[in-house]
Amino acid sequence: METNRTERLRAQLQAALAPSLLEISDDSHLHAGHAGAASGGSHYSVKIASDKFAGLSLVMRHRLVYDAVHEMINKAEIHALAITAIAPSDAG
Repeated sequence: METNRTERLRAQLQAALAPSLLEISDDSHLHAGHAGAASGGSHYSVKIASDKFAGLSLVMRHRLVYDAVHEMINKAEIHALAITAIAPSDAG
């Protein structure tokens, strides 16, 4: 089931942000016993690069990521999401 959830997360981010880089890590095992883990929500780390982040503040980049996966968050499929959001120009 977690693989399916991770793949849905990947598909939603790809559809919304057309990333040139997308790395997703399911960190749920690091939070065993945590309230979010008990409720079934997963903990993820996402590293994402997208042209859509160009010129945006870090807060606005995160907002785009959250907007892309809001349905999964609202359904408590995602309890926590650690985001590294970069524009291709940030890579230098």
